[in-house]
Amino acid sequence: MDLGLNNKSVLVLASSKGLGKATAAQFAREGARVYLASRDEKALEQTAEAIIAETGNKQVSYGRCDMTNYDSIKQLVADAAWTNDGIDVLVNNTGGPPAGAFDDVDDQAWQHAFELNLLSFIRAIREVLPHMRKGGGGHIINFASSSIKQPIDNLILSNTFRAGITGLSKSLSQELAGDNILINTIGPGRISTDRVQSLDNMKADALNMEVKDLKASIEEQIPIGRYGEPEEFAKLAVFLCSAANTYMTGQSLLVDGGMVKAL
Repeated sequence: MDLGLNNKSVLVLASSKGLGKATAAQFAREGARVYLASRDEKALEQTAEAIIAETGNKQVSYGRCDMTNYDSIKQLVADAAWTNDGIDVLVNNTGGPPAGAFDDVDDQAWQHAFELNLLSFIRAIREVLPHMRKGGGGHIINFASSSIKQPIDNLILSNTFRAGITGLSKSLSQELAGDNILINTIGPGRISTDRVQSLDNMKADALNMEVKDLKASIEEQIPIGRYGEPEEFAKLAVFLCSAANTYMTGQSLLVDGGMVKAL
């Protein structure tokens, strides 16, 4: 299937590693012009070189961005649009907020999580919309968490703001449909990333058990019987942002191996 992404301009946030990096690489395989973003410029340089070497697509560039700073987001979007002659696809992604229960989280942590995990998405969307409207349409994909369907213990910040992303996405799907801009949200389950490894380490320490034993117990709860790979998640993201998707918008989907039981 031709996904119609050749030479399309794609901006992927938080893409120096993990799900963002895997998604950027998948877009590059489809011939898109990919613009990476992260706070770590050295990591961005290394990631861009790795994607170019892996895919043979030399249309990979990058810019540093602090997703809690609006001026930084504005500059990033402007640079990406100038570099790749517009923006056809926005991949909204950020690192996850710290783990913790309600009593563990103070106002400062709530504010930072709001700015990083929800307000940054709002700001990035606001900045790309003029470019998408000028280009006749576009696709936006928001990365969230399986908590959009079923809250996760000890992740009060993530549970709260990921839910906000789904409300934002559903609302915007109504407002942007007339502009031919489709927006969807996807949440990863247990995908093999640094973030999941960190959460597993934390939980294993709390339970005084080996990480490998914890992982084995979690895998028993996943019908497919294993953690997912970032590339498996990335393939859905790329499909939803491609010419193959012309009628799906406002949806919230999981890539979780069947782990979440909620409807």
